[in-house]
This record gives sequence, structure tokens and C-alpha cells, in this order.
Amino acid sequence: MKIRLNGDSYLLPQDVRTVEDLLIHLKVSERIVVVERNREVLEKEQFISTALEEGDELEIVHFVGGG
Repeated sequence: MKIRLNGDSYLLPQDVRTVEDLLIHLKVSERIVVVERNREVLEKEQFISTALEEGDELEIVHFVGGG
């Protein structure tokens, strides 16, 4: 299945079915990101239940600390 991830075309492995699966696949901690799916910001509680679909557009934004 193909999606758009941060503006680029991305082919998902077959075992990646939800937003949570995608974050695990990308080795990204859900605690330090905001995920937008089709222009809607998801609550962290929605990651596990939000199924990915062909053509979805996702933006994953990392929080970065510093000084």
C-alpha cells in the first residue's frame, strides 16, 4: 500500500496497518511526535486504532529540545 509520508511517496510493508505500526516500523517514539493524517491531528490514543489506507497523507513531526 502506498501513502504520502512527510510529502514523499512511501510504500508500506504488509505488516504495517495502523499509525502505531508505522511509528514502530520507523523506530519513532510516540511520546515525542505529533501525527497528522489527512490534515487531521491524531490524539496519541488514536494511534493504535487508526488504520492506514491507500493514499493516506501523513505528517510526522518530532519535538526537539535544545537551548
